[in-house]
Amino acid sequence: MPKNIGRRAGRVNRTLRSHRAIRLYRMLVSALLIVWMAFYAAGYRSAPVIDRIEAGLYDLRLRATLPQTRDKRIVIIDIDEQSLLAEGRWPWPRNKMSYLVDLLFDYYGIQLVAFDIVFAEADTSSGLDMLHTLKEGPLRDSPDFARVLTQLEPQLRYDQLFANSLARRKAIMGYYTSHRANEINPLSALPAPLMNADALPFSNHLFQARSFGANLTPLQQATGRGGFFNNPHLDDDGVYRRIPMLIQYQDGIYESLALATLRALFDISALNFITGDYRQQGQRQQPLEHILADTLRIPVDQRATLLIPYLGDAGSFDYIPATEVLNGITPIDALQDKIVFVGTSAAGLQDLVTTPVHAAFPGVEVHANIVSGVLDQRIKWRPDYLPVVEALSLLLCGLLAAVAFQLLSALQATLVAALLMALAIFTSGYLWSRYHLDLHLASLLLLLGMLYSVQMAFSYLYESKRKKHLSRIFGHYIPPELVDVMSQSDENFSLKGESREMTVLFSDVRGFTTISETLSPEVLCELINEILTPITTIIHEHHGTIDKYIGDAVMAFWGAPLTDTDHATHAVQAALKIITALEERQDQFAARGWPPVRMGIGLNTGKMNVGNMGSEFRLSYTVMGDAVNLGSRLEGLTKQYGVCLIVSEFTRAAAPGFLYKELDRVRVKGKNEPITIYEPVALLTEASAAQLTETGAMSQALRRFRAQHWESARHAFMTLLATGTNNLLYESYLDRIAHYQQEPPPRNWDGVFTHKTK
Repeated sequence: MPKNIGRRAGRVNRTLRSHRAIRLYRMLVSALLIVWMAFYAAGYRSAPVIDRIEAGLYDLRLRATLPQTRDKRIVIIDIDEQSLLAEGRWPWPRNKMSYLVDLLFDYYGIQLVAFDIVFAEADTSSGLDMLHTLKEGPLRDSPDFARVLTQLEPQLRYDQLFANSLARRKAIMGYYTSHRANEINPLSALPAPLMNADALPFSNHLFQARSFGANLTPLQQATGRGGFFNNPHLDDDGVYRRIPMLIQYQDGIYESLALATLRALFDISALNFITGDYRQQGQRQQPLEHILADTLRIPVDQRATLLIPYLGDAGSFDYIPATEVLNGITPIDALQDKIVFVGTSAAGLQDLVTTPVHAAFPGVEVHANIVSGVLDQRIKWRPDYLPVVEALSLLLCGLLAAVAFQLLSALQATLVAALLMALAIFTSGYLWSRYHLDLHLASLLLLLGMLYSVQMAFSYLYESKRKKHLSRIFGHYIPPELVDVMSQSDENFSLKGESREMTVLFSDVRGFTTISETLSPEVLCELINEILTPITTIIHEHHGTIDKYIGDAVMAFWGAPLTDTDHATHAVQAALKIITALEERQDQFAARGWPPVRMGIGLNTGKMNVGNMGSEFRLSYTVMGDAVNLGSRLEGLTKQYGVCLIVSEFTRAAAPGFLYKELDRVRVKGKNEPITIYEPVALLTEASAAQLTETGAMSQALRRFRAQHWESARHAFMTLLATGTNNLLYESYLDRIAHYQQEPPPRNWDGVFTHKTK
């Protein structure tokens, strides 16, 4: 091989090897992304950006599945703008709050009341302190004043009045906690803790409060019940998505306002806890999974936080202005046997919070939603095993996607990515709605998106470069579609000579010299183009490679540069279609005054040498070898047998899906070994009864001919001549029979006919 050719081939092979290395690098990048995302899903890595995306997806899913119903079991007594205008600014005197509690229980007959309000300061609005000052000062000598004050004093101790109203009733006082070590009001007190923290194996995961803001001690002691209403587990964006049911302060475990409400509602004295049990880093772990309140199961995470089960937008419960209750305007049936929360929606009292369903949501309604959700058992949750499941899903889907994206075209990869994303969204939605599971989506969707982007970027930057190289090498010989297939294949394509099993085609226009003499050069050129264009198109459609045009003749082959295990089948299909295409154009040719055009085609299958061959000045990607020469000889025999297409026995064996008519057993010029030649008639599945009959009759006639049963053979061929479609073929056999009857062949005759010309 000349040095320049070797250098060119070497450059091509180095380029293709570099593309394989790039594919390995692409898989490495994909693997790193998959592993990192799996570690994030399992909780071993943090990613605030993904957390924010996940929170946004959670909000979308929550809003899309809101029940949008009203829970009539729960009513909110609202200290709203209307009530503040009618009753005066907040805080109201405690005697008014006492009157409100008495009305709710004695007149309206509610089940219980929970205050989303803290009463931390003593109420001095009655003026009792001033009256005592007068008694000890200017009016100390007035026994009448002292006697009247003694009679009025119980009515002027507003805090005690409120405490008396709370006593012996199902009233839950609200308070708040803080992680800061703030100064605690000595006049306030917490309710008794649920239990000692040492009794719980999961207490180290709970929020650790360092201070609190609670109700006056007499008020808290009067009812004995209470729950915190603040949320120490706000997400980074300040949105109320979850809230703790339990916290720890000093050595005690305390409950939330909602949980305290549920316990009071069902008179539950103690809670039960369901925990997990596994080992992590050599230590036994028992994270909290569920809180059991009697028959109610409250799913929580290891920090005892609960996903807030919003019913809908603000106003999912009946709101009654406090002033209407105080003035007896509210109908009794609006409150009878209801669970009542007392809170505020007035903007000035700053109890509006940001939630996934509304940016200014009354805080009191958060607790109402929790009670409603627990009663209906529709709390979403993330069990302890879910991160592991998500990590495994990421690994599986990621590997599947990474491999698929490399093997598929850009369009197919896009469809697969969209399908996997849709499947992930559907699965998440199904588990959310059917089993109340909060399956994280962001990490999986982001991973699929990143893998898709990485694969597409590498394909664009490098595979397109590979395609350009292949196009420069093979673009003149094969269709662009095959170049695309080659660019996506792992196979190494080389210009170097190699030996392959292939199929070669030779075609030639019958009587072209005579045709050319009757047409002008311009018309002749137009005719050639009309013939060669459909032939080339058909060869390309059937994955063939054009070797060369030789005037009116075409040489093509199958099986290189792209490996094709069905090369013989594709070649026969192409040849049959070429013959059909030319037949369909005869009327067009006649209309333009052109003579009829007939074509002979020869096909052979066998070992051939293929590669870039030629000189330093001109190269051609072509095939050579005895199998190629035989294909050329078969094309030359078509006119002698009166057929348009002849294939060798090797092609017939490699493409068994067709109906073949055996033509002869021959020795072609330049070869000593005889071969059997055939005419492909049609696909086996499409062959007509007449074609099957004629093919079978020809086989019978040839057996009689080769057995030297001359008279029987003559009768068979006479019948074929009368009923068949190839008079030239059958007449030639009748001539041979007449000759052998006069001059019998030798006793060792093998039935082979030797052709002396090409």
